[in-house]
Amino acid sequence: MATTSDNSPALLDIAEVSKSFGSVEVLRSVSLKVAKGEVVAIIGPSGSGKTTLLRCVNFLESYDSGSIRIDGKEVGFRDGGARQRRSERDLAAMRAETGMVFQGFNLFPHLTAAGNIMLGLTKVRGKSSAEARSIAEHWLGRVGLAHKADSLPAELSGGQQQRVGIARAVAMEPKILLLDEITSALDPELVGEVLAVVKSLAEDGMTMVMVTHEMAFARDASSRIVFMADGGVSAVGPPKEGL
Repeated sequence: MATTSDNSPALLDIAEVSKSFGSVEVLRSVSLKVAKGEVVAIIGPSGSGKTTLLRCVNFLESYDSGSIRIDGKEVGFRDGGARQRRSERDLAAMRAETGMVFQGFNLFPHLTAAGNIMLGLTKVRGKSSAEARSIAEHWLGRVGLAHKADSLPAELSGGQQQRVGIARAVAMEPKILLLDEITSALDPELVGEVLAVVKSLAEDGMTMVMVTHEMAFARDASSRIVFMADGGVSAVGPPKEGL
């Protein structure tokens, strides 16, 4: 089932992607197109393939067949007839264009909030420490944590850690942001502060694909909802329809 937002050129183009773990087929010919600036929420029961699909977009998981293209470039495999995996250097460069935020925060515990953001900027983007610090402070300010720049993760709440994770991802200036259950590990009262950040990024035109179990979060934050079941896309529509 191919799904498209409209006639806009697709920034993300997933075409007939399948993936199995052993004898278990977790993705079954999934097709989905996401336009630049669109926010797509992927919902569905556990085991429906949502997170696996997201990990395939960032090539944290290889896919068995089909294609995934970001801005026209094949993800994970070299363009051409042969299905040849890209070099690790090429994969690292590709992943720098697809920011990912995980449900478990994944911050380095020995680095401050600013330090977590600066690491990728200096090591991957080649920024100077001074420039990286300036960028880190800018994004911490955007997520409401300017006063926590020098705090360690252990000194932050779960919601604050997740906002640092989002700031770290967007500071790299990715073409698309992938959000994997970013509110599932949070206390209910902290979900709102993360939702506010996602809405702010959407207003800036950031392209996002997010996996979530929370329908209220999906309705509030997305421009389109995709429902997955049994490894495939079974329905797609605007948030107001609720699917």
